[in-house]
Amino acid sequence: MKPKIPYPKSAGYILSYRCTARCKHCMYACDSKWKGDWPSEKDLEDVLSVLAPYIEASPYGPHYVSLNYGLHFTGGEPFIKFDTLLKAVKIASKLKIPSIFVESNCFWSTDDEKTRKSLLELKANGLKGILISVNPFYLEYVPFERTERCVRIGYEIFGSNLMVYQQSYFNLFKKLGIKDTVKFDRYFDTIEKKEHMLQNTEFFFMGRAPYSLNSIVSGYFRKYRSEELVYLPCTPSFLRKWHNHIDNYFNYIPGYCGGLSLGDIRKLDDFADKIIDPDKYPIIYLIATNDFNGLLNLAKKYGYKEKKDGYYSKCHLCIDIRKHLVKNGDFLELKPKEFYDHLF
Repeated sequence: MKPKIPYPKSAGYILSYRCTARCKHCMYACDSKWKGDWPSEKDLEDVLSVLAPYIEASPYGPHYVSLNYGLHFTGGEPFIKFDTLLKAVKIASKLKIPSIFVESNCFWSTDDEKTRKSLLELKANGLKGILISVNPFYLEYVPFERTERCVRIGYEIFGSNLMVYQQSYFNLFKKLGIKDTVKFDRYFDTIEKKEHMLQNTEFFFMGRAPYSLNSIVSGYFRKYRSEELVYLPCTPSFLRKWHNHIDNYFNYIPGYCGGLSLGDIRKLDDFADKIIDPDKYPIIYLIATNDFNGLLNLAKKYGYKEKKDGYYSKCHLCIDIRKHLVKNGDFLELKPKEFYDHLF
């Protein structure tokens, strides 16, 4: 069966790749060096109007939030430009998009009054909930007392529509009495048993992770030769309806696959539910058909050389290939190109 690009049923809208952190695990290679390029009000209207008919509510209803349902505003860090975030929430609410929430690292939660005011204003304009990111990667950049404050006040305002990801790390950091930031290398080496962390933290070896974490975790994860990976299916499915992303450059991103664009979201009807053209979009076609051997051979035509020490995952192989192709070829689906500059 020939692959088709699906319409979305849940999504994350990346308002900007600019972030206050530079997490070693970041799938979208976000950091403070990105240009902001925040969407205008018209951009927000255009994107959200396209998404509105397709986004499905949480199983608990449109006024509740759940992972992989509804629409979340993310980044980067969406609270860097609060006015844009607020406009996005207002427009999404006006369009009756269900189960809208925001994802944040809480860098901005510097005092109770500011935190409460910001969250109340967002809720009054239609935001249903908030997801707060907590793990040793963010701890390197965001003082934990800010995270604690945002969780405490967020729960007062949103109740069960506050999600902490990951709750186990929030509980552990409280137990350890952490109040400030902790460098990831120090945390990994001295604070928590490595084996426990490696079992409890989700390491997606995609995006920045294969490069920034290599020297830290190389002794704990096996690397594979390319021939061991090319016949493995993409997991989760590359072409899926749930939890895809749209960025501030209008790219419709498959799942967590940063640096890949299925097309301009404003023209969704032009390519959704259509068979992928292998001549126009060879990289997407090869990935969608699980022909990674074909993708590897394509890259070799452009001078790609396989890593002698291997790859942590199929995603690592894929992004290493794409990192080479974006500099040595001209492929419509490799967007935004800046993504590949921020992997290191």
